[in-house]
Amino acid sequence: MKKLSFLFVIFSLFLNAQTKKENIDAIRKFQKELDAEYLNPKESPLRGDNLTNFKKHPFFPIDLKYRVTAKFIKTEDPVPFELPTSSGKFQSYQEFGTAEFEIDGKQYALKIYQNLRLIKMEKYKDHLFLPFRDETNGKETYGGGKYMDLSIPKGDEIVLDFNRSYQPFCAYNAYDYNCPIVPEANKLPVRIEAGVMYDDVYHH
Repeated sequence: MKKLSFLFVIFSLFLNAQTKKENIDAIRKFQKELDAEYLNPKESPLRGDNLTNFKKHPFFPIDLKYRVTAKFIKTEDPVPFELPTSSGKFQSYQEFGTAEFEIDGKQYALKIYQNLRLIKMEKYKDHLFLPFRDETNGKETYGGGKYMDLSIPKGDEIVLDFNRSYQPFCAYNAYDYNCPIVPEANKLPVRIEAGVMYDDVYHH
């Protein structure tokens, strides 16, 4: 029996290590793809010297503390609403659900949304949008907050990996882009030291 218990512990440690590696690899893949997008003139929000001088994004060190499995509560009978944007215009969204999670022993909740125009497209029919603000905004990250892309979960849990959060295009080019403003409900009273950092050198 002791031998079986020992083998079980070893197997569990192996699985945990393997899962950790897979999660870190996924974050590194996200970082690599984001850098490639911004280096590509056809996809990048950067223009002129900002594009020429861009090499790669600064990122917070990967920290799996900020990869959380949240309780997902779907919003019943959501009501479409107009979300204000950085240009003073509006975009149509609806609330899809709420993610409740814990970081460092404290409970938080964030609202998750659907863009009513995008979900009509086959490519984005499962796409969910999570805009949020935290105590790093205006310091290590863009003052207007950050975004996270998610997919519709199959059950009552959803993974939020803040290591894969990014700045809106408006952080780099406010003239050409129109970005949703983070709702009051999604302002976190905590530092989220994960994802893309921000150097305010983009003359916007």
